[in-house]
Amino acid sequence: MTRLVELHREIAQCRACPRLVSWREQVGREKRRAYRDWEYWARPVPGFGDRRAALAIVGLAPGAHGANRTGRMFTGDSSGQFLYAGLYRAGFANQPVGETKDDGLRLRGTYIVAAARCVPPDNRPTPDELSRCAAFLDRELELLPVRVLLALGAIAWDASLRHLERRGLPIPRPRPAFAHGAQLSVPGAPVLLGCYHVSRQNTQTGKLTEAMWDAILARSKELLSVDGRTAQWSGAQRRTH
Repeated sequence: MTRLVELHREIAQCRACPRLVSWREQVGREKRRAYRDWEYWARPVPGFGDRRAALAIVGLAPGAHGANRTGRMFTGDSSGQFLYAGLYRAGFANQPVGETKDDGLRLRGTYIVAAARCVPPDNRPTPDELSRCAAFLDRELELLPVRVLLALGAIAWDASLRHLERRGLPIPRPRPAFAHGAQLSVPGAPVLLGCYHVSRQNTQTGKLTEAMWDAILARSKELLSVDGRTAQWSGAQRRTH
């Protein structure tokens, strides 16, 4: 058994946050009418993707009736439909849809994790809950050859910054704020890139369009093609979730 498989098993068995344990299981019992015949995963969701990934996408948390139902990141809901369609267009996935864990989806050079591994009420994990999950983020990313971290939203951006700080890397002060298109490069660390979250709230209102998502993924590919980096920080647009 590989270290990543062992870690995934440990993640799936975690019960460290009573509020999240209660909520994820409640959602799994009550279900959405469209999924009443499903047996929900209703546990913490491990990462998913290529174990040789140079690009790691950091999300917020599992969707209540998406990953909390299917057991795979960004699978089975509208956020995942938007995300995987873009990954397919960019060549990071073998197909444009992700509906179930056994649907044949494979990622290429890309891996998906989240700041929180259990679905939180109102999609808002508490600082303590994020702190308890931080070790899983650290340990999973340490097992991957990541060179670019793509953070979806302010919470994922902050979780990624804290991950780099725990690695002892020199993060600029004041700490760089999240913005769509923001980029942080620190010697010895993966480049951190910000993108609005692929939530329905953002994609259906036009805050994050397909063209914007495609451009962020194209920027990720550009960064992966660069061997040498110098420390630099750039921001774009305003801070938002």
